[in-house]
Amino acid sequence: MTIFMRSGHATKREFINNPSLISVKSNFKGNEIINGVFQNLYGESGGGSLWKILKWRFSENVQKDIKAGENYSLPVTEARNVLQNNDDYILWLGHASWLIQINGKKIVTDPCLTSPPFVKRRTKLPIPIEAINPDYLLISHGHFDHLDSDTLEHFSGATALIPLNMSGLIRNINPDIRCHEAGWYQQFDNKEDFQILFLPAHHWHRRNSHDYNKVLWGSFLIKTETTSIYFGGDSAYSKHFKDIGELFGKIDTAILPIAAYAPRWFMKSSHINPEEAMQAFKDLKARRLIPMHYGTFDLSDEPLSEPEQRLKMISEKDAVTFLHIGEKYPI
Repeated sequence: MTIFMRSGHATKREFINNPSLISVKSNFKGNEIINGVFQNLYGESGGGSLWKILKWRFSENVQKDIKAGENYSLPVTEARNVLQNNDDYILWLGHASWLIQINGKKIVTDPCLTSPPFVKRRTKLPIPIEAINPDYLLISHGHFDHLDSDTLEHFSGATALIPLNMSGLIRNINPDIRCHEAGWYQQFDNKEDFQILFLPAHHWHRRNSHDYNKVLWGSFLIKTETTSIYFGGDSAYSKHFKDIGELFGKIDTAILPIAAYAPRWFMKSSHINPEEAMQAFKDLKARRLIPMHYGTFDLSDEPLSEPEQRLKMISEKDAVTFLHIGEKYPI
């Protein structure tokens, strides 16, 4: 821990992780905290400023007429029967929520299967929430569209693999969920025949007026003997993608967000756009890109159809797979 003076005030700086977990990057000191606030690796944390949020909300959307005139909806395939299958697969539940089955274990990422506060869900669920019964929850950060209280009420008995300082938030929602925290570049002790690692993202945390960046955020890598799956959570474009690619070499599948990027003056420090998603995919040295975080909720200024269209215009056909909600992608 270091204490230094800044503008006449004492500043407390420290680096923390979960000391009981393995760290996979030897020269990484831990997550930096300044006066109790988590920091990004490269550049300031973005998006959390209340005055910026208000400025955006009261600014004119130059694409408003295009949004009003579009008729766009994601296809949804009913997929309840997939729960009886024993094979390994990835299945999109909508937005950043995925059902991943590996060696008989069910993993749900960023559980938000209803509607977050003040946001309408625009797609049906391919599987009823109460039928899923996940073994693990991978939660990248605490924003309402990635961590939904109503969804977590259905997942008693699951084990949540989460960022540092998130356990209290989860237990307040559902005390019957087991919590295991990790810092960046740490491997969870999940005692399975596959590994789950917590990795960096460039983002931020806020659920109320007094918890800004008091909880960490990040991304995940799932590794089996035969494949690896990177789940990007939410992130702005940053050098952390290249760091991860250099550390792990080839990643088989990268699930990356492509929407909620407009206006750029506000969203650039929080969310990658389709072009940045393609660059992140290359930085990660991944073989397959599966896009997410579009079409389920209307969170920003761009038309709902635009992220998919822009990515299709620039993507290499053999490298990018667009999935319907409820469509099973074999691992």
